[in-house]
Amino acid sequence: MKVFALRLKPDQDLRQSLKEFALLNNIQAGFVLSAIGSLKQAAIRFADQPNSKILQERFEILSLNGTLSINGIHLHILVADSTGKVIGGHLNDGNLIYTTAEIVIGESEDLVFLRTPDERTGFLELEIKSNPIGESDLAVD
Repeated sequence: MKVFALRLKPDQDLRQSLKEFALLNNIQAGFVLSAIGSLKQAAIRFADQPNSKILQERFEILSLNGTLSINGIHLHILVADSTGKVIGGHLNDGNLIYTTAEIVIGESEDLVFLRTPDERTGFLELEIKSNPIGESDLAVD
């Protein structure tokens, strides 16, 4: 497993920065190991909703989970407001860093993550393949 670490600075877009990082580092099968920081604006799509909810306030990042690769990303976030109320959902563009975000990303060298259309869901869904360049003989459906 490879490990990457990055720090985002004020006003950077969390999702866009992670997309760019995956492309710049040719990440084939990445996943978030750890993420903490703060936002000054959150853009989160809640379950079964077509659009993001834009929230203009300060938030602490409690959790960021999901997959990322040069073929696309799928991330969910949990944040807390100044009263401790926690909200979460699908991470969309528009999550702006307030002070910092410290993120650690792992990458499996044995896999490749693709995003392919799924007729049943209507979304680009994760397709997992073995990496022909990887060192193991891991079999993946």
